[in-house]
Amino acid sequence: MAIDTPVPVTPPTDLPVGPVRLSARDRLVLFVLCAAQFMVALDFSVLNVALPELGTGLGMSRTALQWAVTAFALPSGGFLLLSGRAGDLFGRRRLFLTGLTLFGAASLLAALAWDPASFLTGRALQGLGAAAIVPTGMSLLTTTFPEGPARDRALGISGTLLSLGFTTGMIAGGALTDAFGWRSTMALLAVFALIVLPLAPGLLPESRTPECPRLDVPGAVTVTAGLLALIYALSTAAARGFGRADVLTALVAGLALLTAFGVIESRTAAPLVSLPMLRRRTVAWGNLGGLVTFSMMSAVVFALTLYLQEVLRLSAFETGLVFGVQGVLSAVAGVLAPRVIGRFGARRTLAGSLTGQGLLTAALLPLSAGGWSVWLAVTAVSLASMCHLGAIISYGLTVTSGVADGEQGLATGLVTSTQQVSLTVGVPLLGVLATTTDDLLAGVHTVTGLSAAIVLGAAALIALGLRRA
Repeated sequence: MAIDTPVPVTPPTDLPVGPVRLSARDRLVLFVLCAAQFMVALDFSVLNVALPELGTGLGMSRTALQWAVTAFALPSGGFLLLSGRAGDLFGRRRLFLTGLTLFGAASLLAALAWDPASFLTGRALQGLGAAAIVPTGMSLLTTTFPEGPARDRALGISGTLLSLGFTTGMIAGGALTDAFGWRSTMALLAVFALIVLPLAPGLLPESRTPECPRLDVPGAVTVTAGLLALIYALSTAAARGFGRADVLTALVAGLALLTAFGVIESRTAAPLVSLPMLRRRTVAWGNLGGLVTFSMMSAVVFALTLYLQEVLRLSAFETGLVFGVQGVLSAVAGVLAPRVIGRFGARRTLAGSLTGQGLLTAALLPLSAGGWSVWLAVTAVSLASMCHLGAIISYGLTVTSGVADGEQGLATGLVTSTQQVSLTVGVPLLGVLATTTDDLLAGVHTVTGLSAAIVLGAAALIALGLRRA
């Protein structure tokens, strides 16, 4: 979310990470912001293993169940840029609190849903709340903690919890569903919101751009509608294939609207997105790294979830435990990543982390129906997730370092848009290959092979692009 005239900044240099002490208030601010991000990440996965019981409870067919995910993904991805810009103009703290309140109320509605319509309404409102929480929360974090060791540490903790939230959701979803039913997964999110909301008003500072330019309404309409159409097309294609008329129509419309958005932004006096910032190598290559690491890892995790339950016949809870190991090692990586970045720099760490993620994803290719494969799956995906976490933290630093406070809404809006959109499109782009073949094991091999190739190719391009930055 840019100000009227982008402030020229020197491309970021990688700063050393040394010991840094946060005040008690800083730690509380960090807790509030990270807890909100963790809550949103939890929402991406906590419902997954509960979908069969949800369908039985509310009378939703297997085909309709995909909307339990899509109803959240559409607004959470589609309204991110608009929400980030609105936070820049009208107050990031104000919009963060509004999103948090909406998310909590929507989670309660979903938990108490009496029919499919009320449940999907709750999920859509959750997504709208998440679209307000994520970019404003990240902007508040980067404007509260100055560039250098303090911000590196804060982003390291935030990135760790983001990854851990997705994994924790899979474990908690299985345990809660077995013990209390599917409604408890939505109730958990409402409880999280109730914990964070009372703390936030007294701790978070208000933050906005110095000037108050007009809201770019044509840009807001085209980018939001374009993202909604694109995410709908990819999400629906995951369940029903790309040959449907509505999928093709939405895909063409989404691309046309995003093209129109680019034209509008190049001509408007108060753009929603600063095209000069997008032309910065660190912003462009950094966001490509984020897009690749999130989308490919989400596709691999989806494919492995099916493999562990349908090929190796593990229960939902046992599958959650497999990914629990992944979560623990991701937390370790969150502690180590700032030190690695301090020694090698964010740009080198990003390229190196993507290379590690790609090689370890390729290590999953020997998976078979044999019981020993569970150990290969645990080891490879957990180590790949450590590299994935390093990529998350280093790409966020690469994109936001050296950016003026007035432009942090744009930079962090791009970071969070990349996160949300890539989490949404990863499964439709690759995960669908595991579900549309009669031989699930062969489909898993296809997903892991393509994912490894894409990540390794992107790592090479990003290393070259950032070297020239």
